[in-house]
Amino acid sequence: MSQTVDRALSILPLLAQGPADLGQVADRLGVHKSTALRLLRTLHEHGLVYRQEDQRYRLGARLFALAQEAVENLDVREIAHPHLVALNERIGHTVHLAVLEEGEVLYIDKVESRYPVRMYSRIGKPVAITVAAVAKLLLADLPEAERRAVAEKLDYPTYTSRSTPNAAAFLKELAAVREQGWATDLGGHEESINCIGAPIRGADGRVVAAMSVSAPNVVVTAEELLTLLPQVRRTAEDISREYSGTAPDTPPAQGSSDDR
Repeated sequence: MSQTVDRALSILPLLAQGPADLGQVADRLGVHKSTALRLLRTLHEHGLVYRQEDQRYRLGARLFALAQEAVENLDVREIAHPHLVALNERIGHTVHLAVLEEGEVLYIDKVESRYPVRMYSRIGKPVAITVAAVAKLLLADLPEAERRAVAEKLDYPTYTSRSTPNAAAFLKELAAVREQGWATDLGGHEESINCIGAPIRGADGRVVAAMSVSAPNVVVTAEELLTLLPQVRRTAEDISREYSGTAPDTPPAQGSSDDR
């Protein structure tokens, strides 16, 4: 990367911590004030920084507008799909992607199982919100007051003997999901179908979508499905990093097979 570009970009995270004057910017970059001033003027001309009346600089409105525009134009399905396909190719089971939209949790992508027994779920169809793993993940991320309000408005159909019975039980499960970072539906919607899921997060850490792997008991037991949870979580993390535009903290170990 060009040294000039690198220095200019280094100013942005500095100003994200709060306004700074010319001397502070120069000191942080390790350059002369004249060099820092030239960089700041260029960023100011593009609206990326703003010079206040007290002569300190802060991030400019144009930067926030660009960030908002970028987020609005992100398509989580487009980003996630190759990862869902890759996971499906490794494990063979049905993979879903879902989002929370206007009070409903909807499937927006699905990769079919390689096995003869198929799921009846469809893209665009709402999920059984009180039992589905993807719904638990999306609702668990809501602020507490909103979680409670949603839970108290829901009906709690008895799909099976394992279905969530009431709002109190649902809120307890959402709290556990929020704490552990993954969710299950072990026969809660259909006795013979089990599901495990993980959240997909945006740059602000909020859950923007949820993915899951589902399989019937005749193909894999619930206990066997749970052993795939590390792979599901790793896939969700990979999608999250790509969606949020952040690099992984450390590269995956070469030849690792514990969760791939």
